[in-house]
Amino acid sequence: MTDKVAEFRALHVPGDPLILVNIWDAGSAKAVAAAGAKAIATGSYGVAGAQGRSDGEDFPLEDALENLRRILSVTDLPVTIDMESGYGADAAAVGVSVGCAREAGAVGINMEDRLPGVTELLALAEAQARYRAAADSGIFINARCDMFRGRDAAKDGEALVAATLERARAYADAGAGSLFVPFLLDPKCIGAICDASPLPVNILRGKGGPTHRELAALGVARISHGHQPWAAAMAWLTGQAEQVLGGDEPDY
Repeated sequence: MTDKVAEFRALHVPGDPLILVNIWDAGSAKAVAAAGAKAIATGSYGVAGAQGRSDGEDFPLEDALENLRRILSVTDLPVTIDMESGYGADAAAVGVSVGCAREAGAVGINMEDRLPGVTELLALAEAQARYRAAADSGIFINARCDMFRGRDAAKDGEALVAATLERARAYADAGAGSLFVPFLLDPKCIGAICDASPLPVNILRGKGGPTHRELAALGVARISHGHQPWAAAMAWLTGQAEQVLGGDEPDY
């Protein structure tokens, strides 16, 4: 397992980013692996949605771990899972939950610095303690920083970058392996974070934002597609069902 974690860590190269087309179950994992993926990553939104549940730890940890085991049964690629806020009321509980994911075979996790259903970020010391407890399990931590969520990068970019970098340093000190900054499409801010972050930077690809090539040129080390593959698959399915039920032939 230690070798797999090291293998996964080595895939995070600034300027040559790891591309993760996030999946939601064993079947979607097989499809993405067959396309040539270097690693498999779940997205909590799609994992929950595929079971008719809501994002935000509404999908129980036991079910998330069983889903992980099924994914691991169909691929030898390193697998990282989205553990949302860490499935724990405090740092100690987070450590237990993340330890279960590692024991089940995950090499990495995503973990947020805010609690489910809460907009405000956790106090820095509390977030750092939770990341430290997770990292102590030996798993690779992709520390998500929601500083740009719902914020205007064009207006407040400089301050938001500074606050993000403060958290990046704290999360690095806690043992995180990479910094995930979602909901950020502004190239200037992305470049500034990549230039100064002590951790390799993960960006969520967004429609209208920088391309994979442009993100690589900015120094990004990991690009995630988040809930978008699952949403696109469900939109396609809905469209085909509407065609068939409306009396037309499907496209498949």
